Amino acid sequence: MQFYGVLVLMGTLSAAYGLRCYTCTTTNYKECTNILTCPLGFDRCSHTENGDAIVKTCIASTACRSPIKCCEGDLCNGAIPTGSSVLLLLVSSAIITLFL
Repeated sequence: MQFYGVLVLMGTLSAAYGLRCYTCTTTNYKECTNILTCPLGFDRCSHTENGDAIVKTCIASTACRSPIKCCEGDLCNGAIPTGSSVLLLLVSSAIITLFL
């Protein structure tokens, strides 16, 4: 019975330190596909833009200051920025017009 307790404890500890972040230095959001399991002490994912350069990596929460954008959670720094879609606006307007 104690053996199962040790297994559960080890599984919990390994999951607690298993933050994964996208990591890259690039000029194109679509090229950032490398995934890194963050080392101990790095508890946030970061995203920084400097001109055309985009840098994504693991970072400690104490280093999260402007212009560095930090987030918590696996692969949270991987979103590709999107603009408003004209098609989405037209479809939502049509639906509202039909049902109101």
